[in-house]
Amino acid sequence: MSKGYGSAVFGVDAQIITIEVNIVDGTKFWLSGLPDSAVKESEHRIESVFKYFEYRMPRKKVVVNMAPADIRKEGSSYDLPIALGVLKSSGQIIADDLEKYVIMGELALDGTLRPIKGALPIAIEARKNGFKGFILPLENANEAAIVNNLDIIGVTNLVEAIEFLDGSRPIEPITYDTREHFFNHLNDYEADFAHVQGQENIKRALEIAAAGGHNVIMIGPPGAGKTMLAKRLPSILPPLSLQEALETTKIHSVAGKLGSNAQLITKRPYRSPHHTVSDVALVGGGGVPQPGEISLSHNGVLFLDELPEFKRTVLEVMRQPLEERRVTISRAKLSVDFPANFMLIASMNPCPCGYYNHPEKECVCGSGQVQRYLNKVSGPLLDRIDLHVEVTPVSFDEMTQNRKAESSEVIRERVISARKIQQERFKTEGIHSNAMMGSQMVKELCQINEAGKTLLKTAMERLGLSARAYDRILKVSRTIADLDGKENIGIEHLAEAIQYRSLDREGWAG
Repeated sequence: MSKGYGSAVFGVDAQIITIEVNIVDGTKFWLSGLPDSAVKESEHRIESVFKYFEYRMPRKKVVVNMAPADIRKEGSSYDLPIALGVLKSSGQIIADDLEKYVIMGELALDGTLRPIKGALPIAIEARKNGFKGFILPLENANEAAIVNNLDIIGVTNLVEAIEFLDGSRPIEPITYDTREHFFNHLNDYEADFAHVQGQENIKRALEIAAAGGHNVIMIGPPGAGKTMLAKRLPSILPPLSLQEALETTKIHSVAGKLGSNAQLITKRPYRSPHHTVSDVALVGGGGVPQPGEISLSHNGVLFLDELPEFKRTVLEVMRQPLEERRVTISRAKLSVDFPANFMLIASMNPCPCGYYNHPEKECVCGSGQVQRYLNKVSGPLLDRIDLHVEVTPVSFDEMTQNRKAESSEVIRERVISARKIQQERFKTEGIHSNAMMGSQMVKELCQINEAGKTLLKTAMERLGLSARAYDRILKVSRTIADLDGKENIGIEHLAEAIQYRSLDREGWAG
């Protein structure tokens, strides 16, 4: 009998799986421990590989038990540990160190190893449980090597793994300087605000959004630059911390989005799903719960272009994750949490033809069409978006001027300064930005003087602002004051915040 170890991934965390192999009198290959179809099919892959390398499948009863037996085992990544267990139990190899390593890998019919998902969380769990190392496909080795104090052994086929375990083939563990890579690639963004001519008011709104972690919706005609500006938002957000980088990399590892020879993610993610995306693809789920787009955007930006074109059900399922900053996928026997702390940036045309309120082109939409178009986005979702920004096309003079625009690096420095003020303010509250404040905190931390109250009251009455706009205006004005380095919210901060509530104005859509 032999004993080895693999791992199963649930959500963004892993659990060690004990793989016991015993050969007794009888026939057939038996797998126990709730294996799914992909695990059961490993028998045929393993037998083919044994013939290829002139090993033999025992002509007795082979019993493979995967413990804990009450947890469902899924996927083809158990091929390698099962194959090694069968070879050791049948006396065909000597592998005294088998129990010292977590082993994972899918076998091709010629014995080569295909990459696996979730190498990083498995490596974290292996170190936590005191294993000497982790044997896995070479393509996943760099990803697993992010974890220190664990020997990462990358192999390309079954024979390499066998020879490493019997001592005939020394393999140097993959080493990776996580901190050096992290700090060397921290701000490698291709898109930069320096490349954008004009649109100074939109750049200012996005700077405020980045400084306070606020969600934004941009309303404007086609070709006004909404998508271009959204792509540049990650470049002005504060750099990822090492902990945030590890969290983000874990999620992408579980989803299989890192690719071959992947390393630590050092840039804030930017995800832009098409408007035909399903609700499961957006928030996560499936038979084997996988992270969706909102979790892949964790610590970064989720951009929804043409917001009214998304299905209503897709937009509605985002409401809870926007508030709680995580999403829970529940099944009959399983409940999985995925983190979802992202900034939502949305864009939309103001009407079906796209030219309502355009300075030059005439809107051809009929009476009521504009309002019906806007009503595709529900009030509760708009309630979670702090800044409504109207984007107008850039004039020819602005496009052709030679004045150099402000770079993302300069803007980011101001954003970082504002975030430091917020970190100090919220250091005992468990939140990190102004956008995360609740109603009670807004009352305590966003106090305004009598002149400010008069201005806000007048604005709400004259512009027809809804009640839900009140807290949003105070949060945004608090962020503007932080960018200005002011302790108290002034009239100028309130006045600027008020202009970012376009969709709350009565009569905006005619």
